Amino acid sequence: MMNWLGTSRRRALGRRATWAALIDSARRMASVPFRSTVVARRRYRWILLVPALAIPGPTHPAMASSGSGEQDNRRWIGTWATAPQPFLPGTLRSFRNRTLRLVVRTSAGGTKVRIRISNTFGDRPLTIGGARIARRAAGADVDSTSSRTLAFHGRSSTTVPARSTVVSDPVELDAPALSDLAISLYLPDSTAATTSHALALQTSYVASDPGDFTANARFPAAETITSWPFLTGVDVEASPNGAAIVAFGSSTTDGDGSTADANRRWPDVLAERLQKAAVRGGEVGVLNQGIIGNRLLKDSPPQARARFGEALGQAGLTRFERDVLGQPGVRYVIIGLGINDIAFPGVFTPPTERVSARDIIGGYGRLIARAHRAGIRVIGTTITPFEGRDSYTPDKEVVRRAVNSWIRDSAAFDVVVDFDAVLRDPSRPTRLLPAYDSGDHLHTNDAGYTAMGKAIPLALFEGR
Repeated sequence: MMNWLGTSRRRALGRRATWAALIDSARRMASVPFRSTVVARRRYRWILLVPALAIPGPTHPAMASSGSGEQDNRRWIGTWATAPQPFLPGTLRSFRNRTLRLVVRTSAGGTKVRIRISNTFGDRPLTIGGARIARRAAGADVDSTSSRTLAFHGRSSTTVPARSTVVSDPVELDAPALSDLAISLYLPDSTAATTSHALALQTSYVASDPGDFTANARFPAAETITSWPFLTGVDVEASPNGAAIVAFGSSTTDGDGSTADANRRWPDVLAERLQKAAVRGGEVGVLNQGIIGNRLLKDSPPQARARFGEALGQAGLTRFERDVLGQPGVRYVIIGLGINDIAFPGVFTPPTERVSARDIIGGYGRLIARAHRAGIRVIGTTITPFEGRDSYTPDKEVVRRAVNSWIRDSAAFDVVVDFDAVLRDPSRPTRLLPAYDSGDHLHTNDAGYTAMGKAIPLALFEGR
């Protein structure tokens, strides 16, 4: 596979010469339906066109590891992860002398595990009075034979400094692929959940009574929550063949529009396929680092803070270090950002924040270069249609088409998966296919996410 940084220099003059023609072509396409979709194989690059079916502080928080590193030809890979976010206005929860039981689903299996706890957006230390991990039985209850105490540098409690993340010591636990784990955290002090993930689409639990209930198989749940406070990762030990895939995107990666407690986001579908096919012997983790409303180029917009605060996250360019490069065992990243950069101006942000196709392409180029320097293969995805949203305009459609044309034709990405071709309505390609539309004309339903997850060839992950 030829390195993009090398080839880009040789192609630079040609790209400049063809840019104006590309924009003109995009403008013409905005009013003309696509006639057909093709599959093309190019030298050095795959282009997969899948036919549509009928803050202040450091940007990369310090990570204090209390577990052992890779030893004896073993390595850590993420089996589950979520992107940390600041809280949504009006939703900040505080816990004091309470136990949380947080439910997550593995992608890859393993027999040794560890967790990551994040205080990325906290301005004061976070105290964890106790933590345990177990296989979930049902609801808030766990299999008592699987319950394991988690330690941090050999201690049962830990303090996570502000703007930091800690990793637990490893513990032996049979954690099957595609299974539910329950991580219980005891918070002895008054603790505001300033770092969380808002769109968990998974029910978790808060204990009814004060005290440490981390060891209880039957959990006294008083209430349910649909976010993941503080917990940002679960890792498993794997062979040197193990690898992690990071899905790096916005709400369509986060699964907005899919069924809660059903694990029907497209990264979930991809994980299921990888396990069924035993790619890399099943040692492939899929890590969902999507954030609703996230943009490639800019942080959560100040103009939207009355509604969203900073919860739409840091710009993709900013959080890439933490949410992609910082993930254990990452060898692949699937990039799905850009739609909100195009759609937000005039709705959540002033019209003056309008972006050009060139702006977005420049952002992609920076991510590609950083990933390649880290030895990570980069899979690009086209931006899906959004006509029918109040944010849609014909001018924004021109930008979307121009960006997609560049994604397909530039050979900048190692591989391209054409989500636009998967989801668009053939009779009106500026819109989602009605069978895939969740109802808001931007996010798909379970069927749409399934189609996206099935559009990614598994052969991409069988290599190095």
